[in-house]
Amino acid sequence: MCGIIGYVGGKDAVPILIDGLKKLEYRGYDSSGVGVISSGNGQLVVRKSEGKIHNLQELIKSHALPSATIGISHTRWATHGVPNRVNAHPHADASGKILVVHNGIIENYQELRSDLEKKGVRFLSQTDTEVIPHLIAEFYQGDFLKAVLRAIQQLKGAFAVGILHADHPDTLIAARVGSPLIIGIGKGENFIASDVPAILDRTSRVIYLKDGQLAVINDRQIKVCTFTGKEVKVKTDKVSFSVGSVHKEGFAHFMLKEIHEQPGVLSRMLASRVKGGRVALEGLEIKDNDLKKIEQIMVVACGTAYHAGMVGKYVIERLARLSVLIDVSSEFRYRDPIITKKTLILAISQSGETADTLAAVKEAKALGAKVVSIVNAVGSSLARESDGVLYTHAGPEIGVASTKAYTAQLCMLYLFALKLASVRKTISPKSIQTIMKNLKQIPNLFQHILRHTHAVTKIGHENAHFGCFLFLGRNVNFPSALEGALKLKEISYVPAEGYAAGEMKHGPIALIDEYRAVVCIAPQSDTYEKMISNMQEIKARKGKIIAIATEGDAAIQRHAHHVLYVPAADPLLTPLLVALPLQLLAYSIATKRGCDVDQPRNLAKSVTVE
Repeated sequence: MCGIIGYVGGKDAVPILIDGLKKLEYRGYDSSGVGVISSGNGQLVVRKSEGKIHNLQELIKSHALPSATIGISHTRWATHGVPNRVNAHPHADASGKILVVHNGIIENYQELRSDLEKKGVRFLSQTDTEVIPHLIAEFYQGDFLKAVLRAIQQLKGAFAVGILHADHPDTLIAARVGSPLIIGIGKGENFIASDVPAILDRTSRVIYLKDGQLAVINDRQIKVCTFTGKEVKVKTDKVSFSVGSVHKEGFAHFMLKEIHEQPGVLSRMLASRVKGGRVALEGLEIKDNDLKKIEQIMVVACGTAYHAGMVGKYVIERLARLSVLIDVSSEFRYRDPIITKKTLILAISQSGETADTLAAVKEAKALGAKVVSIVNAVGSSLARESDGVLYTHAGPEIGVASTKAYTAQLCMLYLFALKLASVRKTISPKSIQTIMKNLKQIPNLFQHILRHTHAVTKIGHENAHFGCFLFLGRNVNFPSALEGALKLKEISYVPAEGYAAGEMKHGPIALIDEYRAVVCIAPQSDTYEKMISNMQEIKARKGKIIAIATEGDAAIQRHAHHVLYVPAADPLLTPLLVALPLQLLAYSIATKRGCDVDQPRNLAKSVTVE
């Protein structure tokens, strides 16, 4: 959600800020803005616009910004106040000398706003952000850092901020609590950003600010301190992925590129995680003896990561014979969960900054649980909160709708289940070796599926006119049905629901008619015949069926209007295989309908507010 980029150095700041914002478009936004300190007269100058960054660029063309070597910019995803120019960031104090961009939510902003209004402060926007520059102005007596520290100590909630002051034209201050913010280290220039891709083509050296840290930055140095002003030493990291990984490289959309990256992602993961016939989970940080003592696993996740966790529940319970509960992170801490020292929390998040998942983890840790996270983003908040971290290393995922991060999470969950099964001796070593051998074949099977994308595209285009979809699956592919429905509604805005196929008769069958398409996930498995029965029930009610089936299954064509085939595989591994046609189906329907698949409306890549 929301994007921040700030710059201080010797170059023209405006092109750098605009370019950085464009690289953060995938985070989701509804307005944007830029603020700089003029090199000519030292005044703050702001340009803001509703809508896409293109609108901001057009505004700057007609109302040029002055030459400047320091500035901050922002893309806003509305929380407080409607999307418009006034509510867009940056926000200023009454004097126009202090400028702030902010990600997150200030939970006590109404109380702070009321206090400031009683003192005569006049607010221009509906945002929670605007209290920040006014608070800094109230405390400012010539010491920029001291005023910011005093203001920040008044704030409750989650925030990442970038702050300028006209009286300090060479200084940029940044701070964070619960919302990601990084510092990019250049030569004679430094940056702040809410995510690495914004600055990756300018520097690969970064500092990941931790919660409760503030940075004072100029073109020569960076000083990091706590919110009490105590200076701290920080680690400089080098970003491992390339600039090319954040470009489309000839694909029409980032989503399509990331779908096609999945064979490589899984191949690299398996090469590094399966060594000498055993699962090597570097970063797990839990000894085998402690794994044996676990009596219960609780998965906490949101959205697509939640669906991956649901597959993980089936797999872990079957292979490791451990009870697995799964919670939507936003509900976990409100239901008074029963946690003991023999409970392991398994937290799943692509970004590692998902606010609800972070809150759930903190709650679980307070109750004495150990936490292992499955995360893509190195150095993220969730990784730092966890006792062990299993990085998926899927590379940056720019498309808002998760694709390669999802299958990477699934793969890691299979590996984790095999590790548990090995330690707990719940299945034979021979069975473990067979599953690992089959898992290693998945990247090749992915390649096979991707060579037939034209078949999925054709079926997607032929069914793009339907106003609603139903997705059905059984057993380990029930979560696949939920994920398929989520992908479709995320990027095409077509209402879609996922159900366990056996539950269809308990309500959803009332929706079936000739105007609804039904996607039936039916690879060969123990529940195949049950799925065929469900398809017959749908067909009898004139529903249009798109089946996902195992290659060689010609008989299923009698029950479906269209069939998408995946290669034969161990039924336990089929959620990996069916993920690709489900992603491609959603993509083809969305593009046929003219939707912006990389930046769907109202959505954000990293949900950093509760």
